[in-house]
Amino acid sequence: MENHAKCLIIIPAYNEAESIAKVVNDLTDHYPQYDYVVVNDGSQDATKEICLKNHFHVLNLPVNMGIGGAVQTGYCYARDNGYDMAVQIDGDGQHDVTFLKGMIDLIESGQADVVIGSRFVRREGFQSSRLRRLGIGFLSVLGWLLTGVKVRDITSGFRLVNKRFIRIFAEDYPADYPEPEAMIIASVHGGRIKEYPVVMKERENGESSITLKRSVYYMIKVTLAMLIRRLSFGFRR
Repeated sequence: MENHAKCLIIIPAYNEAESIAKVVNDLTDHYPQYDYVVVNDGSQDATKEICLKNHFHVLNLPVNMGIGGAVQTGYCYARDNGYDMAVQIDGDGQHDVTFLKGMIDLIESGQADVVIGSRFVRREGFQSSRLRRLGIGFLSVLGWLLTGVKVRDITSGFRLVNKRFIRIFAEDYPADYPEPEAMIIASVHGGRIKEYPVVMKERENGESSITLKRSVYYMIKVTLAMLIRRLSFGFRR
């Protein structure tokens, strides 16, 4: 780790047996100087066995805690082991880690506390479906109205935080569909949030946790969670 900030790459994984080996190997090929940990979120497929067989660094949760619980586990690990930065990438291979260097530069140069890998800055690569883009746009506007901070790709799971926000998120991280709500937390704590242009890939294997049947539930749940979270901070002050 000499001449490098101590950075942990958190990879939450639920039933990612078809992609997890490629994700980890790609990551270690590009960034051998940084540590990583796969947080196996009670997978029911062979994710755990693949991680153990390949001697990957893995934390195996005994039950499925959801994406928020898995990511918070990674932040707790980062906090307890003295990391300076922590980055979250998905275990399905959608996030191109070649963009991580530019995101890290924003943290190391002191320009940001939280960096979001955003597909909507240059609008290159996989842009998701039209319906999801509409939903993301709505949540982005809502986040701006609640905090004054505009994050275009507010649901992006490709994000990097500094040491201060490792501690904050280790103590308080949303449990269900956490990304938009986490931006409320970062904003209210005075975090400098920057978006960095990235290109995301379309999922090759497995299924997204957000199906068409759950889209309406997702929008209602996340909207209410963002409103309640912002009000809770307002009442505290």
